[in-house]
Amino acid sequence: MIAFPRIALLGCSLLALVATGCASREVPLATRIANALPATDVAAARETDPVGTANADAADDPAIWLNPDNPAASLIVGTDKKAGLYVYSMDGKVRGSSLTGRYNNVALQAGEHGIVVIASDRTDPVNSKLALFLLDPVTAALSPLASVPSGPGEGYGVCVAPAPRTAMVGAADAMTVYAAIKDGSVRQIRISHKQGRVEHQMGASWKLATQIEGCVIDPATGSLFVGEEDVGIWKIDVARPDAAPVLFAAADGKALVADVEGMAIAARDGASSWLVASSQGDNAYAVFDTTTGRLLGRFRINGGMLDGTSETDGIELATGNFGPGFEQGVFIAQDGDNGGGTQNFKLVSWAAILAALGL
Repeated sequence: MIAFPRIALLGCSLLALVATGCASREVPLATRIANALPATDVAAARETDPVGTANADAADDPAIWLNPDNPAASLIVGTDKKAGLYVYSMDGKVRGSSLTGRYNNVALQAGEHGIVVIASDRTDPVNSKLALFLLDPVTAALSPLASVPSGPGEGYGVCVAPAPRTAMVGAADAMTVYAAIKDGSVRQIRISHKQGRVEHQMGASWKLATQIEGCVIDPATGSLFVGEEDVGIWKIDVARPDAAPVLFAAADGKALVADVEGMAIAARDGASSWLVASSQGDNAYAVFDTTTGRLLGRFRINGGMLDGTSETDGIELATGNFGPGFEQGVFIAQDGDNGGGTQNFKLVSWAAILAALGL
């Protein structure tokens, strides 16, 4: 494990806590919103059915698979962190499920040998695992594939990037998974899959000072972004595992209001990407340029025919055509309140967000 100076990281943590008033949860929501930078309202276009665990903090993180032949038939996978996984169609209806564990975050990777769904498994809070499933693109069924150990601690976040495939006909699909452990550990795990056979190998690891969850890989550069909830977003150069993480955006109570939890990313024209982070403390989302670190804007999901979102944990962003209403992409956010009912996920047109922010 690459161990970085704890004093330096704790210093950043204390600085961020002071900047946000020591603990944002103790400050009234109206005050947090007033102290933060303005955020533009954008209406949700659709919402999913609620998760199965009623009236509890249960829904957490979404992932999306693009159906290249019929974008409107794309599928969303969402976690019920007290029960398992749900699969939704683009109209928000439940198509399938696997209620087999306490899965916190979820990611997926489509390859020659199938669509692999990877969930951070916190069923055992002492020994984290990654639960792997195959997603059937026609029936939306989830079939158990493997359980991969991700080291000691409680599994929280997970993100995945495709890895180079062996230049052989019929070679296994390769992916690099990053497991974000609750105690601040980040572990790289290389996974290959072919016809139901899964192999894995542990890679580099990093350690941040306090609790982490969300993580994403920049498709433009391969950099890893990790959210330390009370501190901000860290950028890790995975090609140089001995290099220390760099604080990319602080939870300063302005652009980002702690907790920093869900993160999503998508490539844009040019050399940079859009990085979106859940500014959970003021029910907003911040959009950054991954190359410059510049804040491009902030928005809230609010207004329209559907209720907005609050206290969002996981988010997802995917560009491209996902069918009527989402021709330029879709943004998906967990709704921590859902009008006082059981939690679900809201779908927002990415084009509507770009227009609202003038991007």
